[in-house]
Amino acid sequence: MTARFVGLTAPVRDSDIGMPRVMVEVGYLHALGEFGLVPLVLSPIDDANLRDRAFELSSGLVLSGGEDVDPARYGKSPDGARTVSPERDAMELELLRRALDRRIPVLAICRGIQLLNVGLGGTLYQDLETKMGTAIDHDRFREFAGHIHAIRPDGPELLAGVFPDGEFVQNSAHHQGIQDLAPALTAVARAPDGLVEAVEYRQPGAAWTVGVQWHPERKLEDPSGTNRRLFERFAAAVRETTTGVESTSATLVETPEVMG
Repeated sequence: MTARFVGLTAPVRDSDIGMPRVMVEVGYLHALGEFGLVPLVLSPIDDANLRDRAFELSSGLVLSGGEDVDPARYGKSPDGARTVSPERDAMELELLRRALDRRIPVLAICRGIQLLNVGLGGTLYQDLETKMGTAIDHDRFREFAGHIHAIRPDGPELLAGVFPDGEFVQNSAHHQGIQDLAPALTAVARAPDGLVEAVEYRQPGAAWTVGVQWHPERKLEDPSGTNRRLFERFAAAVRETTTGVESTSATLVETPEVMG
């Protein structure tokens, strides 16, 4: 199997030695590596020229989990958002725009699905407990056992063959979620409370572009097989993709004023 480079976004955290740290969960590295993908870690503190060079070498993009997306990105005032990183938002929105323009595959995980939705014109629930109640406990700040809940497929297309037939169980670890779905996205799975849990970008000529609200890299061997198939399908799309093709018509929303 020929290895292919993929960009993997990562947050920056403070440390106890006074120097910031780029933080990457090992699950991403293991899951990508198992299917012949070599992650090039991209962070907001990278030298911009070096980050650009690394991204140009990448045949796919993984938008990882992390901070809340700044509500200003979708034209809202703070109303439950906890921790934001404007620098990371800016970096990831630019990388997403470039990935869609280059027609390279995108896998958006947790924060990633939220960033994908916002970048294409959607909005978010800033705090699910206050906006949707507690029928389903999605919150990442509770004990991990409380994050397990059912997922219901809702007309998969790109994800046909990834999801099992009928309801399956996954790990959810977030306190925000999709409110208004971006027009360019199609919901393909939901939680029992109706929250969107997986989306596809189905524009003509687009590369394989999928977002999931759960963390497949943390449960690669889940009993349903969904998470392994998800990374396998992403890797297959990366291998099939030729970079440097002409731009698509995908347009990211640049300013909050045009957001609903």
